[in-house]
Amino acid sequence: MAEINEEEANQNPEEAQEDFDEEVDEISWEDVQEDLEKQKEMIHQEQEKKEEHAEAPKSGQVDLSGEIPKNLDFILDIPLQVTVELGRSKMVIHDLLQLGQGSVIELTKLAGEPLDVFVNGKLVARGEAVVVNEKFGIRLTDIISPAERIKQLS
Repeated sequence: MAEINEEEANQNPEEAQEDFDEEVDEISWEDVQEDLEKQKEMIHQEQEKKEEHAEAPKSGQVDLSGEIPKNLDFILDIPLQVTVELGRSKMVIHDLLQLGQGSVIELTKLAGEPLDVFVNGKLVARGEAVVVNEKFGIRLTDIISPAERIKQLS
Protein backbone atom coordinates (compact mmCIF):
# COMPACT_ATOMS: atom_id res chain seq x y z
CA MET A 1 0.00 0.00 0.00
CA ALA A 2 1.15 3.52 -0.73
CA GLU A 3 1.81 5.72 2.26
CA ILE A 4 0.82 9.37 2.22
CA ASN A 5 2.62 11.84 4.42
CA GLU A 6 0.84 14.87 5.80
CA GLU A 7 2.76 17.33 3.63
CA GLU A 8 1.71 15.55 0.40
CA ALA A 9 -1.90 15.38 1.58
CA ASN A 10 -1.96 19.12 2.25
CA GLN A 11 -0.40 19.97 -1.12
CA ASN A 12 -2.63 17.73 -3.27
CA PRO A 13 -5.86 16.97 -1.41
CA GLU A 14 -7.58 15.45 -4.45
CA GLU A 15 -4.67 13.07 -5.15
CA ALA A 16 -4.48 12.15 -1.49
CA GLN A 17 -8.18 11.30 -1.46
CA GLU A 18 -7.77 9.16 -4.59
CA ASP A 19 -4.84 7.28 -3.03
CA PHE A 20 -6.86 6.75 0.13
CA ASP A 21 -9.85 5.47 -1.86
CA GLU A 22 -7.57 3.01 -3.69
CA GLU A 23 -6.19 1.73 -0.39
CA VAL A 24 -9.71 1.28 1.02
CA ASP A 25 -10.78 -0.57 -2.14
CA GLU A 26 -7.87 -3.01 -1.66
CA ILE A 27 -9.24 -4.16 1.72
CA SER A 28 -11.68 -7.06 1.34
CA TRP A 29 -14.31 -8.27 3.75
CA GLU A 30 -12.36 -11.50 4.18
CA ASP A 31 -9.32 -9.46 5.30
CA VAL A 32 -11.43 -7.70 7.92
CA GLN A 33 -12.86 -10.99 9.21
CA GLU A 34 -9.40 -12.55 9.34
CA ASP A 35 -8.06 -9.57 11.28
CA LEU A 36 -10.96 -9.77 13.76
CA GLU A 37 -10.32 -13.49 14.30
CA LYS A 38 -6.64 -12.77 15.03
CA GLN A 39 -7.63 -10.08 17.54
CA LYS A 40 -10.10 -12.44 19.26
CA GLU A 41 -7.41 -15.11 19.52
CA MET A 42 -4.97 -12.61 21.05
CA ILE A 43 -7.59 -11.52 23.60
CA HIS A 44 -8.28 -15.14 24.57
CA GLN A 45 -4.55 -15.79 25.00
CA GLU A 46 -4.19 -12.72 27.22
CA GLN A 47 -7.15 -13.82 29.35
CA GLU A 48 -5.65 -17.29 29.77
CA LYS A 49 -2.36 -15.75 30.90
CA LYS A 50 -4.21 -13.55 33.42
CA GLU A 51 -6.08 -16.57 34.80
CA GLU A 52 -2.81 -18.47 35.19
CA HIS A 53 -1.29 -15.58 37.18
CA ALA A 54 -4.44 -15.00 39.28
CA GLU A 55 -3.50 -17.72 41.76
CA ALA A 56 -3.06 -17.02 45.47
CA PRO A 57 -0.89 -13.99 46.24
CA LYS A 58 2.77 -14.75 46.79
CA SER A 59 4.97 -13.23 49.48
CA GLY A 60 5.04 -9.45 49.17
CA GLN A 61 2.04 -9.37 46.84
CA VAL A 62 -1.47 -8.14 47.55
CA ASP A 63 -4.67 -9.53 46.05
CA LEU A 64 -6.51 -6.46 44.74
CA SER A 65 -10.05 -7.95 44.88
CA GLY A 66 -9.86 -10.24 41.90
CA GLU A 67 -7.27 -8.30 39.96
CA ILE A 68 -3.88 -9.73 39.10
CA PRO A 69 -1.67 -9.56 42.21
CA LYS A 70 1.05 -6.96 41.81
CA ASN A 71 4.29 -6.57 43.70
CA LEU A 72 3.81 -3.56 45.95
CA ASP A 73 6.91 -3.90 48.13
CA PHE A 74 8.43 -0.69 46.79
CA ILE A 75 5.54 1.48 48.01
CA LEU A 76 4.74 -0.17 51.36
CA ASP A 77 6.99 2.24 53.32
CA ILE A 78 5.53 5.47 51.90
CA PRO A 79 4.08 7.54 54.78
CA LEU A 80 0.46 8.68 54.46
CA GLN A 81 -1.50 11.23 56.48
CA VAL A 82 -4.49 9.49 58.12
CA THR A 83 -7.12 11.79 59.59
CA VAL A 84 -10.26 10.84 61.51
CA GLU A 85 -12.90 13.56 61.43
CA LEU A 86 -15.44 13.82 64.21
CA GLY A 87 -17.30 16.69 62.52
CA ARG A 88 -17.00 20.20 61.12
CA SER A 89 -18.19 23.65 61.98
CA LYS A 90 -18.12 27.10 60.39
CA MET A 91 -17.82 30.27 62.40
CA VAL A 92 -16.94 33.89 61.94
CA ILE A 93 -13.71 35.34 63.35
CA HIS A 94 -15.62 37.16 66.10
CA ASP A 95 -17.02 33.87 67.43
CA LEU A 96 -13.63 32.17 67.13
CA LEU A 97 -12.01 34.90 69.24
CA GLN A 98 -14.68 34.43 71.93
CA LEU A 99 -13.74 30.76 72.46
CA GLY A 100 -12.19 29.87 75.78
CA GLN A 101 -11.60 26.88 77.99
CA GLY A 102 -14.92 25.03 78.40
CA SER A 103 -16.48 26.52 75.24
CA VAL A 104 -18.60 24.16 73.16
CA ILE A 105 -18.42 24.10 69.36
CA GLU A 106 -21.44 22.60 67.64
CA LEU A 107 -20.44 20.17 64.86
CA THR A 108 -22.34 19.22 61.72
CA LYS A 109 -22.52 15.52 62.66
CA LEU A 110 -25.00 14.11 65.11
CA ALA A 111 -24.02 12.00 68.12
CA GLY A 112 -23.70 8.36 67.09
CA GLU A 113 -23.00 9.10 63.42
CA PRO A 114 -19.95 7.33 61.98
CA LEU A 115 -16.64 9.16 61.94
CA ASP A 116 -14.96 9.81 58.58
CA VAL A 117 -11.48 8.42 57.88
CA PHE A 118 -9.39 10.33 55.35
CA VAL A 119 -6.08 9.26 53.82
CA ASN A 120 -4.19 12.19 52.35
CA GLY A 121 -7.43 14.20 52.34
CA LYS A 122 -9.53 11.57 50.52
CA LEU A 123 -12.41 9.77 52.27
CA VAL A 124 -11.64 6.04 52.41
CA ALA A 125 -13.71 4.69 55.31
CA ARG A 126 -16.16 5.36 58.14
CA GLY A 127 -16.13 3.98 61.66
CA GLU A 128 -16.93 4.39 65.31
CA ALA A 129 -14.77 5.70 68.13
CA VAL A 130 -13.29 3.16 70.56
CA VAL A 131 -10.93 3.31 73.54
CA VAL A 132 -7.97 0.91 73.44
CA ASN A 133 -5.39 0.93 76.27
CA GLU A 134 -6.63 4.35 77.39
CA LYS A 135 -6.15 5.77 73.87
CA PHE A 136 -8.78 6.68 71.33
CA GLY A 137 -9.04 4.59 68.20
CA ILE A 138 -11.52 3.93 65.43
CA ARG A 139 -13.22 0.66 64.50
CA LEU A 140 -13.85 0.70 60.76
CA THR A 141 -17.43 -0.14 59.90
CA ASP A 142 -17.58 0.84 56.23
CA ILE A 143 -14.85 0.95 53.58
CA ILE A 144 -15.54 3.27 50.64
CA SER A 145 -15.70 1.26 47.40
CA PRO A 146 -13.26 2.08 44.59
CA ALA A 147 -16.20 3.25 42.45
CA GLU A 148 -17.29 5.73 45.15
CA ARG A 149 -13.71 6.98 45.54
CA ILE A 150 -13.49 7.64 41.80
CA LYS A 151 -16.75 9.61 41.98
CA GLN A 152 -15.21 11.78 44.72
CA LEU A 153 -12.36 12.74 42.39
CA SER A 154 -14.77 14.26 39.84
